[in-house]
Amino acid sequence: MSKIAIFFAKGYEEIEALAVVDVCRRLGLSIDMVSVTEDKAVEGSHRIVVNMDKTFSEVNFDEYDMLLLPGGGEGTRNLEVHQALMAQIDAFYAAGKYIGAICAAPSIFGHRGILRGRRACSYPDFESHLEGAVVTAGPVEIDGNVITSRGMGTAIDFALAVAGLFVEQEKVDGLARGIVYR
Repeated sequence: MSKIAIFFAKGYEEIEALAVVDVCRRLGLSIDMVSVTEDKAVEGSHRIVVNMDKTFSEVNFDEYDMLLLPGGGEGTRNLEVHQALMAQIDAFYAAGKYIGAICAAPSIFGHRGILRGRRACSYPDFESHLEGAVVTAGPVEIDGNVITSRGMGTAIDFALAVAGLFVEQEKVDGLARGIVYR
């Protein structure tokens, strides 16, 4: 079974992170919410505290098929300064494993050279950080093993696209109907 890790840092955007967790779990995917600190309770950008499944030191990266980064300005900055996480993002990318980011977080991929020559999107204020990318205004871009999305308003699009990488499209479409998506 496919396994995903989504990383939470203080100041993460709650909807962007939790929409992906919710959709993936509804479709039977294994997705772990991981604190980048040793504290299992992480406060989001709107002071909503969520308890994580694991802390960073508890993660065995060999078990995962995808790493995800939610946005939020402060959350993105806190993810990007976490060098051990950045090393894993680079390793997953180099190995052809999936990596994804939404809102401000695709800027991290831009700063790391991951987006050169790829279609990508992000929150409009962060498009200048998508270094070398073919920037689009689409709700989600999947280019090879990299998936990006624009923000809170595209969180369901992002979540369904992430799930669609691992689950048959018929099931994803069924869930979309079930949650009254569009």
